[in-house]
Amino acid sequence: MSQTEPVSVNELTLEEKASLTSGNSTWRTTAVRDVVPALTLADGPHGIRRQIKGSGDALGLLDSVPATCFPPAVALGSSWDAALARRVGAALAREASALGVDVVLGPGVNIKRSPLCGRNFEYFSEDPHVTGVMGAALVDGIQSRGIGACVKHFAVNNQETDRMRISADVDDRTLREIYLAAFEHIVREAGPYAVMSSYNRINGVHASENHWLLTEVLRTEWGYDGLVVSDWGAVNDRVAALAAGLDLEMPPTRTDQEVVDAVREGRLDEQTVTRSASRLHALTRRVASAERFEDWDVGAHHELAREAARGSAVLLKNEHDVLPLPSLSRVAVVGELARNPRYQGFGSSHVVPTRLDSAWDALEAAGASTFAAGYRLDGAADDALRQEAVEAAADSDVALVFLGLPGEIESEGFDRTSLDLPGVQVQLLRAVAKTAPKVVVVLTNGGVVSVADWEADAILEAWLPGQAGGSAIADLLLGVCSPSGRLTETIPRRLADVPSHLHFPGGDGHVVYGEGRYVGYRYYDTLDVDVAYPFGHGLTYTRFEYSDLDVTETGPNEWAVECTVTNAGTRAAAEVVQLYAAFDEDRPTRPRHELRGFAKVELAAGAGTRVSFTLSGRDIAWWSVSRGGWRIDAGPFAVEVGASSRDIRLRASLTAAGDGQVDALGRMSTLGEWLDHPVGGPVLRERIGTKFTDADMPPALLELMRNIPLAKFSTFGIGLSAEFVNGLVAAVSG
Repeated sequence: MSQTEPVSVNELTLEEKASLTSGNSTWRTTAVRDVVPALTLADGPHGIRRQIKGSGDALGLLDSVPATCFPPAVALGSSWDAALARRVGAALAREASALGVDVVLGPGVNIKRSPLCGRNFEYFSEDPHVTGVMGAALVDGIQSRGIGACVKHFAVNNQETDRMRISADVDDRTLREIYLAAFEHIVREAGPYAVMSSYNRINGVHASENHWLLTEVLRTEWGYDGLVVSDWGAVNDRVAALAAGLDLEMPPTRTDQEVVDAVREGRLDEQTVTRSASRLHALTRRVASAERFEDWDVGAHHELAREAARGSAVLLKNEHDVLPLPSLSRVAVVGELARNPRYQGFGSSHVVPTRLDSAWDALEAAGASTFAAGYRLDGAADDALRQEAVEAAADSDVALVFLGLPGEIESEGFDRTSLDLPGVQVQLLRAVAKTAPKVVVVLTNGGVVSVADWEADAILEAWLPGQAGGSAIADLLLGVCSPSGRLTETIPRRLADVPSHLHFPGGDGHVVYGEGRYVGYRYYDTLDVDVAYPFGHGLTYTRFEYSDLDVTETGPNEWAVECTVTNAGTRAAAEVVQLYAAFDEDRPTRPRHELRGFAKVELAAGAGTRVSFTLSGRDIAWWSVSRGGWRIDAGPFAVEVGASSRDIRLRASLTAAGDGQVDALGRMSTLGEWLDHPVGGPVLRERIGTKFTDADMPPALLELMRNIPLAKFSTFGIGLSAEFVNGLVAAVSG
């Protein structure tokens, strides 16, 4: 570089800086001379979708070079294994490097508000804690090799219906406690190089133009210093987006002249353009130090995908210990999905795998000899196929029935309308259950389905297990290893029980989050609603015992929680120990309990270990709209340790000291708020004596009066003048 060339973004021309705030093509950023090189971005939450040269359009979903298709987030999240997620992330980064990719567009960490969301396969959980921990681990893994991770979709992107225009109308407390919490954890703990803004509006303002979201919350409150990039095509007003805090529009859809004209006309501060250009420059410097590889060990990554699939499958049911199978000598394998697997979702994250295992190939290699398709994947009725499967099942000791959702039913771009499997599959299961001595269902699906009324001895939920899922499923069925996945979302008995049911997906341009913070188990457990399988549930081929809970206060509003977990069975297996903070209230003001920690521990038969957690004040805090911040109330609560949200094994009662903050009082504070206030109560009683607080007053009248703002007593003409009230406010505000 010669001495006359610019050495920093500050020395670029306005036109050059403006060009850096928009991409150069679908997957490439803009380069400016030798100062800022171009970066290559690619989809990749569970595998790298690097399009073939010359096919660089965002909708060329099937036209990409082969890469390892790891289990999508619906599966990986169900592993509850952060260490495994880090390893998958590191493998993704190696493949990204070998394919010339600088930034991986993932993970997706939106909350599963409704089981009908067509993109739920790409998200981790209905719970922000699991989502945050697993998302941070994946980011750590990707960035451990210097490749950038881009967390998405920020924020409140919980449906596909009208996703580019819909306004998600959400109250502040719900936003903070549910929909922003995972993003906050990942930003603070993992420092992602990039964050992707979503298509939707949030309370009427598009995410890409939302100054409160992108600047006030993300940067000022959380301290984020990375790049904010739009979802592809999400920018509607490039100037407004830059002013709000968006740095990079992808792909390029407008001319840079829009930005230049806005600066020249005084509608946009040039410093804003410089700042965004500098963030892209900083990202190029970050990824410049990435490890660079020419290839990867395809076999080793396939085996990692197999390990991840094994660790993610959830054994929902196992009556009479029908699993693991002692042998395959008289086992009928039924269902076309065993032979032609569905292993990933469809849309922008679609990966062309390096290889693909089917469960039938793996089971046949292990000794199975009977296969019957049972149904057609297109859902068309075929009585001959069903009859063939029924006959095969009748001549077996166990029928393995492979069922699942076809890609035509769940995909990015649209939402499901039902929790049911295709009718031909349900009919097959009913027919097989009448003739087979024992029935084991293996599910492959990206969103939960109705399972409550199935006649099956065992159900193995394999989710979308990635390219090695077939072999992983065979490993689990045959007992090579024990299932260790746990549900990260509740499986309801029926769609009408889902808390968002009356609101999802909205209409007329708006979707109201009327269920508030009561998403998933927070709703079901608070109201004791019957479910098919609860959050955190999952069986293994052994049993675990919990004992010796010990809770020690280690500081103000901080506790160390320990317990012993023992494998009391005869097989090695992994247990997911779950910690909840619980609040017992006659009239609930918050979810009955919320997940605040988890640990996956592998134990040999008969072995035990101590499991430790730290519970902090933030874990028992709630977002106070009036304070505009987190609040810790003084008072009782409990810690619960268990194997699911409804299988609590240990419990201890505790008392929080509170955060010591005292709410301000004003003229419109109620009489009750004044009387209960540590400062205002004594002042008020001193000045009014027993007026309005006489113990002989009828309880109903006293309750009525406690709910009246102090200022209104002068309005009603019953004894407190406006001057008197103003004097009280002044006395407690000094």
